[in-house]
Parts: sequence; structure tokens; C-alpha cells
Amino acid sequence: MKTGLQHIAFIMDGNRRWARGRGVPIALGHTKGYQKIEKIVKYAKKLGVKHVTFWAFSTENWNREQEEVDNLIRIFRRLLRRKGMKTIMDEGGKIVVLGDLMRFPEDIQQNVSELVEATKDNTAIIVNIALNYGGRCEIIRAVNKLLQENKQEVTEEEFANYLYTKGQPDPDLIIRTGGEKRLSGYLPWQAVYSELYFTDTLWPDFDEKAFDAALHDFASRQRRFGK
Repeated sequence: MKTGLQHIAFIMDGNRRWARGRGVPIALGHTKGYQKIEKIVKYAKKLGVKHVTFWAFSTENWNREQEEVDNLIRIFRRLLRRKGMKTIMDEGGKIVVLGDLMRFPEDIQQNVSELVEATKDNTAIIVNIALNYGGRCEIIRAVNKLLQENKQEVTEEEFANYLYTKGQPDPDLIIRTGGEKRLSGYLPWQAVYSELYFTDTLWPDFDEKAFDAALHDFASRQRRFGK
């Protein structure tokens, strides 16, 4: 089944609740959640989706308890390297990072840079990983770049070229797992006409069946784009 959708974005919520519900360490919930990315990428590619975006770590996540942040850093150190992203690379995925990596340890920055470089010519599917990403921060970053270039006036199309998603279509659909019904600052510029789908399914449990349910719901909607 081909969806006809160009871009689907995910808010991967529920890793901690998944772990607590099973009486296992929170770090295991996060590990299971991040490992889910490869399976969803593979299925999205099968469905003909060309761009997927995953919010892996927000600018606000630094405010969590230090132990949890430290565990997340260890998980990123393990997963954000060639071996950890082998399935995505084998699927012909191009990895793009949305966010400011400078706050992460240098080895993680280096690993991510190597992933981006190694996959830059891949075209099968674009895989955006939002790391240390905040929607307002992205817009402020774009404005500051415009100011540095002494721009006095720009169009919407020109402004979009200063965002992390430069050259990519806006999401057709944004899926948030875990039961919360808000975007929490996710892709605020890009999401203006995105369809939103909220599910109680926790991210580590989000599978092809849950994905299909979201797509079925999307197919029932009529997108008017303000017309």
C-alpha cells in the first residue's frame, strides 16, 4: 500500500511510562523507543513515504533528572553511530539532524557528523532526527541568520530556507504517541497545515498496525489548506 504522503513526523512519547508499567529501568524504555525508529523507517519506506522526522531529544529534556539525562547520553552514544543505524543505512536512508548538537559531548557530535556524511548521497528516504530541538529555538536561529545577512524583508519561501528542514516538504501528518494532545513546540513553522493524530499507544509499542491506524484516520480527512 502506497500512502501518497511525502512527510510524516513523530513525537515519540511514552518511553518512561512504558518502562514504569513493566517495572524496568527508565533507560530500557528509552532504548526500546529509540530502537523503534529503524523499524518505523523501514515500514515508512515500504509505504512510499519519502521523509520521516523523529523528535529524539528536545531542548527542554536537559531539565530532567541528571541520571536520566546521563542515561540518554549513553544511549545516544551507542545508537548514533554507523553500527547503531545500520538498518537505516541499508535501507538507503539519508540522515539529517534538526537541532543544535553543540551541547552534546564531542564524541556524539563526531559520530553524528560521520553518519550525516556517510548517508548524504542516499535518496531512498530522508530520516530527520531532531536532537536538542525546540521549535522556538529553530525560528530564533533562522531570524538571527537573517539579521546577520542584513536581510530587511523575506518571503515565507525564503524564510523556510533558514530552517533545519530546508528543501524538504512540510509534514503531511504528525503522529504523537503516549496520549498527550499537544505539539509541545514541535515543528511550529512546518506544522501549520499538518494533520495531527494522537494515540494512547506508547512509543515502544507503536508498530505497523498502529501506524496503519494513523494512516487510515488520515485518509478519512479532507485537507483544504485554508480554501
